[in-house]
Amino acid sequence: MSVTMPHIQLPDNLGIPNVILPGDPDRVDRVAACLEQPEALAFNREYKSVRGLYHGVPVLVMSTGMGGPSTAIAVEELARIGVQRMLRIGSCGALTDQLNLGDLVLVQAAVRDDGTSAGYAPLSYPAVADLEVLTACQRAATALSAFHMVGLARSHDCLYGDNNPSLYEEWSRRGVIASDMETASLFVVGRLRGVQCGSILNVVAGFHKDVAESVGLYQSGAEATAAGEHREILTALEALVLLNR
Repeated sequence: MSVTMPHIQLPDNLGIPNVILPGDPDRVDRVAACLEQPEALAFNREYKSVRGLYHGVPVLVMSTGMGGPSTAIAVEELARIGVQRMLRIGSCGALTDQLNLGDLVLVQAAVRDDGTSAGYAPLSYPAVADLEVLTACQRAATALSAFHMVGLARSHDCLYGDNNPSLYEEWSRRGVIASDMETASLFVVGRLRGVQCGSILNVVAGFHKDVAESVGLYQSGAEATAAGEHREILTALEALVLLNR
């Protein structure tokens, strides 16, 4: 008898080893448009899920919502139903002038400036991408001619924090190239649960730009960031094909 997970509302006999994790439930539909035989599964709280095929590879797509806590719940429950690879496709703010709107960041490791990952392991424990997954993402992005940088991101919990401008400058000087809210939790919890994880981020806010204004433009479908989202979707799907060969 199968058991259904309490939050994501998916059964433990689903049998799909690969999942793509957007934050936004609406992005699930845009990934589903790229799949063969897409089938809606569940939509509970922030967790919307669809399954389908991409070049014959079974793929689950599920939103995580915003921030570390909901991401960690998604990782925990997906791991319990047998998911082996988790690939985040999210948005980020750039912490370098070398990145423009719609460019991709393939996260090598994340600064753990969030509360959720700290609840799982001390800060001396690294938040690092799975090397096999990261390499597949690099190969896929290159094949698609999608401009990308591989580097460090900083995950945090305070989108509108008063000290954000100075923090962004500080971490930029340390070589961090992007800022998001979920990658550190994904990497730490995924690693602890024996899951291969990667994170592809689409730049929706330039360095030294107003975050609220930039995110608003992204939500309204600004051309550059919408194109970047499409590139990150295709990069993730092609990476999963490479990983499943």
